[in-house]
Amino acid sequence: MSRSTFRHALYALVATGAMLLASSAAVAETQSYNVTTPDGVTLAVQESGNPDGPAVVFIHGLLGSHLDWDPQLKSPELQRYRLITYDLRGHGLSGKPTDAAAYRDGQHWADDLATVIQSSHARRPVLVGWSLGGAVISNYLAAYGDGQIAGALYVDGVIELKADQIVAHPAVYRDMISPDLKTHLDGERTFLGLCFHAQPDKPTFERLLANAAMASWDMQSAVQSMSVAASEGLSKTHAPILLIYGAGDALVKAQPAIARAKELNPHIQSKLYANSGHAPFIEEPDRFNHDLSAFVDSASAH
Repeated sequence: MSRSTFRHALYALVATGAMLLASSAAVAETQSYNVTTPDGVTLAVQESGNPDGPAVVFIHGLLGSHLDWDPQLKSPELQRYRLITYDLRGHGLSGKPTDAAAYRDGQHWADDLATVIQSSHARRPVLVGWSLGGAVISNYLAAYGDGQIAGALYVDGVIELKADQIVAHPAVYRDMISPDLKTHLDGERTFLGLCFHAQPDKPTFERLLANAAMASWDMQSAVQSMSVAASEGLSKTHAPILLIYGAGDALVKAQPAIARAKELNPHIQSKLYANSGHAPFIEEPDRFNHDLSAFVDSASAH
């Protein structure tokens, strides 16, 4: 190898190392703070990524927290965005009201999302809602419209809590709210297992299971009858909406849910991941992150 070639190779290696260090630093820097909703619930909010980039607000699903989005928060491809997560009421580090009305009324969940957007000063964010998070987005759109957002991505999102769209697991949902601790925890383990077509590695599953154990029992009971304003929210929305579902979803019936959403809003676009279940952003993170990035760029350009 010539001295000139060696020098160029060395410069390239140093530059690559600097980029990796910068990327690692960006991933490691997380800002955490609390906001208070109109009905007095404290929500734990987290931010990472590029504070000057297009904003993306992630809304996790039932029994989750901001930890669900780890594959996105650590993705080099997504570090150019301002990544905002929060723990839903009754979950993670957020407040856990004991009143059933705090969970049954979909307006509260809509107000929570609006509070996060307003308090974070996120400018025209893209909303990404998984499972229950999809219902939260629909309730937000019904209550606040789409004037403050660039777009919305539903990830195996709950469109409506109806038998033709939700897979029936009565024993699982019964066990999840059992007063017997062993039955309760076993029910949550079963529910979590149903989230995946291909089960995640053991450390990830154990972390998500611990995540689930932090969720309020009162919430788990009341949320099963949560009001979802999908018809009002989706039908009047002009901002771009993308649906990503796993074909092997064992909790939400992918095809009927997509069909219902498109019935409410014919402009909705959709993608079906053949090798994923209820959690394609965890099961196929690289593909999902690429699709999310393309959607954010497109929606933010309008």
